[in-house]
Amino acid sequence: MTAQQQRPTGITILAILGIIGGLFGLLGGCGVVAGGALVGVAGAQAGLGDMGALGGLLSVYGVLMLALAVAELAFGIGAWTLKSWAWMLGLVIGGVGIILALAGILMFQQSLFSALISVAINGVIIYYLMTPEVKKAFGRA
Repeated sequence: MTAQQQRPTGITILAILGIIGGLFGLLGGCGVVAGGALVGVAGAQAGLGDMGALGGLLSVYGVLMLALAVAELAFGIGAWTLKSWAWMLGLVIGGVGIILALAGILMFQQSLFSALISVAINGVIIYYLMTPEVKKAFGRA
């Protein structure tokens, strides 16, 4: 960010939320990976193959959570410094958020109301990132 560039307030807010979300996501992802390992070990010791498979699935889910958390953290840092790649990463994360919310509805794991809120929030973020002022701040105009 040069001396002439000003970070829009909305980008500052998204950057801070991205960093906070990424840090909490790292903690949660590590917890899910560890929990999956514990479930898998407990299942193996008890001779329950299904528990081992569940533990493996939990670990895979935890790794996916970690990947998303790293992306959110990278977006937050990149947005704070107005890196041009952070703009595209923000769009991708918003799109993934919409897809995950819709998948949650289809798999009956998420209530319709909370999924619609997720879709709306991610949609607003994508819309905001596409505004001329924000694109210009990221050097995308």
